[in-house]
Amino acid sequence: MFQTHIFLEVFYIKQELPINEQIRAKEVQVIDEQGEKKGTMNLNDALDLAYEKKLDLVLVAPNAQPPVCKIMNYGKYKFEQAKREKEAKKKQKVFEVKEIRITPNIEQHDFEFKVKNARKFIEDGNKVKITVRFRGRELNYVKLGEDNLNKFIEALSDIASPEKKAILEGKNMFIILAKKAEK
Repeated sequence: MFQTHIFLEVFYIKQELPINEQIRAKEVQVIDEQGEKKGTMNLNDALDLAYEKKLDLVLVAPNAQPPVCKIMNYGKYKFEQAKREKEAKKKQKVFEVKEIRITPNIEQHDFEFKVKNARKFIEDGNKVKITVRFRGRELNYVKLGEDNLNKFIEALSDIASPEKKAILEGKNMFIILAKKAEK
């Protein structure tokens, strides 16, 4: 009777940066832990400089000429990056689309019950997809289904508005209602 659809749009581009011996360039541009440019130097000299400070040499711009490396604590950098990603994920809005199915010849009590459920879903911040399912010869009465959808829209007009016009797809006609923007 009720279906839940969850839409998440999250794209993670995880790229591990080459560090220390993984760097293949012969000469690199070096930036120290304070962000000061140390100039171009041999990879071995840059590694020695990083090891002296008990830090890692991380390749941050591999396509530059010469490649740019930064001296930093790589473990701490990865930890802070993971923390930032987690924070961003917390702030992300996840919405659900709840589906309510009706038939073209729905009884008044059933209609009111489904309107009450749809109202609860919308107040909870979800979108509601109302689907009229036509079976057999009911497909001849598309107008009746459209009237039922319009009654639904009218019953919920105080808190919700349709995202777009009713769509007939195969034997189903549906509309999506979303919470009205607060002024």
